Amino acid sequence: MKLWAGRTGGDVDERLSAINNSIGFDSRMYRQDITGSIAHATMLGRQGIIPAGDAEKIVEGLKGILADIDSGALEIDMECEDIHTFVEATLTQRIGDAGKRLHTARSRNDQVALDIRMYLADRIDRLSALAKDLAHALCDVAEQHLETVMPGYTHLQRAQPVTLGHYLMAYAQMLLRDIDRLADCKRRTLVLPLGSGALAGTTYPLDRAYVAELLGFNGISMNSLDGVSDRDFALELLGDLSIMMCHLSRFSEEICLWCSWEFKFVTLADDFSTGSSIMPQKKNPDITELVRGKTGRVYGDLMTLLTAMKALPLAYNKDMQEDKEALFDAVDTAELSLSVLAPMLRTATFHPENMRRAAAGGFINATDCADYMVRKGVPFRDAYGVVGRLVRHCIEAGLTLEELPLEVYRQFSPVFDADVYPAIDLLTCVSQRNIPGGPAPEAVKATIEATRKALG
Repeated sequence: MKLWAGRTGGDVDERLSAINNSIGFDSRMYRQDITGSIAHATMLGRQGIIPAGDAEKIVEGLKGILADIDSGALEIDMECEDIHTFVEATLTQRIGDAGKRLHTARSRNDQVALDIRMYLADRIDRLSALAKDLAHALCDVAEQHLETVMPGYTHLQRAQPVTLGHYLMAYAQMLLRDIDRLADCKRRTLVLPLGSGALAGTTYPLDRAYVAELLGFNGISMNSLDGVSDRDFALELLGDLSIMMCHLSRFSEEICLWCSWEFKFVTLADDFSTGSSIMPQKKNPDITELVRGKTGRVYGDLMTLLTAMKALPLAYNKDMQEDKEALFDAVDTAELSLSVLAPMLRTATFHPENMRRAAAGGFINATDCADYMVRKGVPFRDAYGVVGRLVRHCIEAGLTLEELPLEVYRQFSPVFDADVYPAIDLLTCVSQRNIPGGPAPEAVKATIEATRKALG
């Protein structure tokens, strides 16, 4: 059955069907298609556009189809052109001619726009829940490591001391922004296009606001041309997911580095690691490598839709059918990536002793040593030079600043005294940075509390 048979005979070359049919991917929207149709039929009957009795038959028939698909009693016919065709054909088979009234005052153009908005709104909720779970996992692990000193890096060089808790909470802040962006995107997604028709609305006295209320939408589209041709919400979601995947990829890169013997800051549980087919000693962080790799897929999905939309005249064009595969792939990929990282993090074993050793060997308390001299009255630029020479001496002698004897310190400057050692203690260096957003244990604890409150 072709909903558009009439102007043409409906029989087409099988190659046209292969490129034209979309049921292979839009069948996943069956719930949204049926739910939207129930609201549409309810409104048609309420407005007297179709007989009330027919509207009731349509609604009950649609509910039965939905229940049967959910239970497995009804299989979606993949020979149909799209999910809309399948639902309408099945409905008409079940309730007779009343089913033919369902499409009154509606086009597939505004119908599919409605379906995709409803589908994405549902998936946004799922994505947000998974992002919140990962953020909670970061908070939980961070709370266990408020005093686990590790190097902070710039240019991938050891720079200044922070804590593992502070480090992990940086990614929690990224996720908070991701969740906020998703919520904002959902607000713009829930704008009802139904009633736009093919492009110019309809002559029937529709109550679009009533349909929006039934479906939980925020409002209705205010231009019928825009209503059927707008895919900004889809592009926005793909952009939001691209940013989120960037965050997940950066976190994954950290884990890949930290799992290496060169760092050995963390060991992943066996459940989240793989081995080598030839090297028996290997334990690979494939999970984070794959998340890092899948990020490129989501970027590609964004570029696919941007390219498809970039030169389309108003209103609907068949090119827009290409939105779904890219959208579905991006959403599926982001959901999978989020779902594996939270349990991976919760079961990982961190190695504070290795982090502390790396921090001590990197002279990351050099700035604190210079600050010590400044507090003794030495101009910062002079203190900077003295500490630079101290570090060079330590490297040549195979020592750290904490291990350097006091008499050697005094060879470089008479201001040094025994109180230099507590001043450059790594935990002291971290604890003194007790400002909002800083790495001090108290500051990180406050950040964790604020983050949990924001997550709800």
